[in-house]
Amino acid sequence: MIVTVVWATAHVQDAVAVLLPRGATIADAVARSGLIAHYGLDPAMIGFAVFGRRRDADAALADGDRVELTRPLLADPKAARARRAREQPLGRQPGRAKRRRAT
Repeated sequence: MIVTVVWATAHVQDAVAVLLPRGATIADAVARSGLIAHYGLDPAMIGFAVFGRRRDADAALADGDRVELTRPLLADPKAARARRAREQPLGRQPGRAKRRRAT
């Protein structure tokens, strides 16, 4: 089977197609791709996803799967959204009309 292993950042987009035997895992595909060694990534900090859905390294793959190497989040998305809301409440955003309540 053939799967694609992808590493993408703001500056690098790399995809490697690898040929694997049936029953191969994400770990097998990542090792065969060589992307972790090529980019000097820390394996302990890398996560995995298949078509955007998080998976463990021991998850089995199917022909045609796209394995994505993921980085740890730099900020908690919930906390970042709350901070943005505090910094610029809805009533203060330029160009945004206030909602009227139906009476």
